[in-house]
Amino acid sequence: MYLYLSIINTPTIMSTAPKPDFLLTKTIATIGPASVQTEILQQLIAQGVRIFRINFSHGTFDDHTIALKNIRAAEKESGEHIAVLGDLAGPKIRVGLVIDNGVYLEENDEIQFVTNQVLAGSKHHEHTFSTTFPKFLEEVKIGERILMDDGNIELECLGCQGDNGNLQLKCRVVVGGKITSAKGINLPDTELSVPSMTKKDFECVSFAVENGFDYLALSFVRDGEDVRMLKNELIRLNARPQEHIVTKDDLGFSEESEGLRNYMPIISKIEKPQAIDNLASIINETDAIMVARGDLGVEMDIAEVTVLQKKIIHMCHERGRPVIVATQMLESMIHAPVPTRAEVSDVANAIFDGADAVMLSGETAVGKYPVEAVKMMKRVAVKTNAFIQLNKLQSRTRFPQTDKEHLAVLADGVRTIVEGIQPKFIVIWTNWGGHAVHLSQQRTTIPLLAFNANKKRLRLLSLLYSITPVYLEEPQTGNEFVTQVDKIILENSWAEVGDPVVIVASYPIQKQSASQRIIVHYLGQPMKE
Repeated sequence: MYLYLSIINTPTIMSTAPKPDFLLTKTIATIGPASVQTEILQQLIAQGVRIFRINFSHGTFDDHTIALKNIRAAEKESGEHIAVLGDLAGPKIRVGLVIDNGVYLEENDEIQFVTNQVLAGSKHHEHTFSTTFPKFLEEVKIGERILMDDGNIELECLGCQGDNGNLQLKCRVVVGGKITSAKGINLPDTELSVPSMTKKDFECVSFAVENGFDYLALSFVRDGEDVRMLKNELIRLNARPQEHIVTKDDLGFSEESEGLRNYMPIISKIEKPQAIDNLASIINETDAIMVARGDLGVEMDIAEVTVLQKKIIHMCHERGRPVIVATQMLESMIHAPVPTRAEVSDVANAIFDGADAVMLSGETAVGKYPVEAVKMMKRVAVKTNAFIQLNKLQSRTRFPQTDKEHLAVLADGVRTIVEGIQPKFIVIWTNWGGHAVHLSQQRTTIPLLAFNANKKRLRLLSLLYSITPVYLEEPQTGNEFVTQVDKIILENSWAEVGDPVVIVASYPIQKQSASQRIIVHYLGQPMKE
């Protein structure tokens, strides 16, 4: 690797103007009835949302088409680069139909699940339930737990009887409660043979690729093989390169994927005990990770969730993977205009841990206060990141020596320079995005302006910590790029004349090469030929 370091025109007077409020930790908002209107989406973007999640567990493809159209309209109006995340439902097991008033289960009641469809609570079926995945009846073993309604109800398996076409799984109620239709079923002790992707999931993948989604999230991942299943389907749909089976440390932003119009990174959701056991293989296979604390807290000891969150984020940092923390972050704001103090602390804790993004689910999908929830998320993120910067608490990715590519080494060097001069911005011209990913992983609290002429890549970069994507037609020379950056920053009043910025670009700028140029530039000073 050849490295060129230039100091350009050091001025005699330095600016003391405050740094503009550029987003460091990103906010993901889930789309639903409370937020699908274009006007609401515009407000959410104005308050800091950079990624919208469309949950394929709910709604039809017509609903998702309307949501996507509205997101793109709001994006255009805002001038920001907004990514869309499609969240695959996966093999979620649910209770079948139950009478309208529900069925209340008492401790030590005996109930049964059956393979055929029944209306639970009706005559002759008072304690008999059907399920969306009857195969689990033959896979649960005696003594294993069956949890329903997000773990609020606990059953113990007593045994299974009957033949394959007419099975009855007998259970004893350990913790009772009310059961209604479509409540979730979790099997924390059972190794299920169900594949990680259902027929509907494959249909959703095709829909996402055809309609230009930016990310796909894979639910109920158990091991690296589950991730490879989705990779192979995306390869078949020309949304990932054939040569790029192994995920690199650059979110897949490599030369091999440049020609793919709908390149699709994968976010693996960690929500199963088996995923914790196979965490290293999953992280190595995937492009990013989501700590999905809902099902994780059901299937594992809830007291472990905070520790697991820290473990997962730490391993993501070690391997250079972006990481999202999700579920119940501001849950009370579904019904209340302000969150609890504990929820605010939870969001801050995720940021202290080093999350690239924090996610809202029901708060923005069905809540009464979607805009207020996003505004609160941003307030907490800004305050927390300011404290991290003031007290120099930043974490950073440190790759093992044997894994250090030249981009990772370059990023580490840029961080050292940034710590020395405290620039207003790190600026990068990123041909494919790999440089920006590695710089983001250094987790400086200095905003990173990533310039690119590819709008798809700019949307993808919206997920990453500290990155603000900026569209710019490709410059012909490095000096031209510095001049344009200088003009954009000053004309938008993002900084003042004399403020330092650190600029990173390939040399020559049009090529992704091993030769890199790092420039310490002082705004408002002319470039020397």
